Amino acid sequence: MGIDRAAVLAWFDELQRVYAANRDRLTELDAAIGDADHGSNMDRGFSEVKTELAKSAPTGIGAIFKVAATTLIKTVGGASGPLYGTFFLRAGAACPDVPEVQAADVAAMFRAGIDGVVQRGKADLGDKTMVDALIPARDAMAGVDDVGTIMERAAAAAEAGMQATIAMQARKGRASYLGARSVGHADPGATSAYLLMRAAADVWRSR
Repeated sequence: MGIDRAAVLAWFDELQRVYAANRDRLTELDAAIGDADHGSNMDRGFSEVKTELAKSAPTGIGAIFKVAATTLIKTVGGASGPLYGTFFLRAGAACPDVPEVQAADVAAMFRAGIDGVVQRGKADLGDKTMVDALIPARDAMAGVDDVGTIMERAAAAAEAGMQATIAMQARKGRASYLGARSVGHADPGATSAYLLMRAAADVWRSR
């Protein structure tokens, strides 16, 4: 069983709920090593995505991702808007123009989106950024032939990557200015990236 338009819209509904529920958690993480606005930015951005999707009612999966991308770029401040916007823009461009995408397509879409984030952010594993969750998630998708298992493995790998950032000293972004003081805190971007993967796994579990 694949992923159709309704399943993708359900994922965005869950993302709006998850980022609203985790607004304070993300804000606290960002207050420790950043600008203390990641929670509000993600909450606002995905709330606006839900509104825009309801208004524009895009018919294809790729079109849904494009609406999400442009909305996030316009409404989310800091680096997160362009990075998450790039993720959905690249994922949408990699989406085949069919009513329902299969497991291999889902993996290819996520791979394209994550590769876009890596290219745009110019960060590597160990820099204490969102890619510390995204790259392990991408790599965990290889060799799996059903969507539910793909996303569950991706979410588990993203969580492990997020947890690994606690011991890291930041080498990119505002947190890098703190030097050794950035150690001991999970990266907020890696946390929101994990939440994105976990939401997909939860919504698409039976697919």
